[in-house]
Amino acid sequence: MPVDRNAAWRVLGRSVRGASHVRSGLPNQDAIGWRENADCAGGVLLAVADGHGSAKCFRSDYGSRFAIEAAMGLMAAPHIPDAARLPAELVCRWRRSVQNHLAEEPIASVTLKQLERKLGKDARRAVERDPVLAYGSTLLAAMVSDTSVCYVQLGDGDILTVSEAGEVERQWPREEEQIGDETASLATRDAAREVRIRVTEAAPAMVLLATDGYANSFREDGGFLAVGPDLLRMIHTEGIAPIDENLETWLREASELGSGDDITVGLLWRM
Repeated sequence: MPVDRNAAWRVLGRSVRGASHVRSGLPNQDAIGWRENADCAGGVLLAVADGHGSAKCFRSDYGSRFAIEAAMGLMAAPHIPDAARLPAELVCRWRRSVQNHLAEEPIASVTLKQLERKLGKDARRAVERDPVLAYGSTLLAAMVSDTSVCYVQLGDGDILTVSEAGEVERQWPREEEQIGDETASLATRDAAREVRIRVTEAAPAMVLLATDGYANSFREDGGFLAVGPDLLRMIHTEGIAPIDENLETWLREASELGSGDDITVGLLWRM
């Protein structure tokens, strides 16, 4: 449900299991989380993550959850995080969670054998050398307050901003050549260098975070870009209730008719 404690910002989100994952028995490998930042005036933090879901990244459902936890812990501070330190600290927190999970649940030899049958010996050796690869995930996050907005992106997916006039903008262009676990990932050794950060005092009317399964469900990019302004208009005319009630259904239909992938969408908007 939306946060509603007399703050300037509200938040809402949903994550749905992709149609192809339902058919194949795979779990939802996306994750979403949000929280109010009591130490930051009007502050709300929203994050979504997309576990890669490839055969090599067979624990990416955990990886996406650890990504949300890392963002929540690091960015929920009394001030916008230091952009110079945030990438390394974010990756460090995520890797610590992964290593703790590996210590509790080591990768079984039968799992490595299954990986070898699917992708060959090189894939097995890669995961044996660096088991963190099994947890690969992207991360999108936005931390808003009364005075500033901080956007963070690692890997594919979209951060859209919508103005009061309905003008929509991507914070960073889509990287069309990057598909699946070929996108920038928390699991790679140079992950911190791939983290993109933007801090601005200009607050939009709405911020929309979406894993790439959503944009990939539209035949044309223009259809996807129209979603933000359409939702903002609905909030202005009908309130948030219709979106709260129907967002999960809309995302399931998008996956079934489009990408088949897991889809996660988070919204931040100003009252």
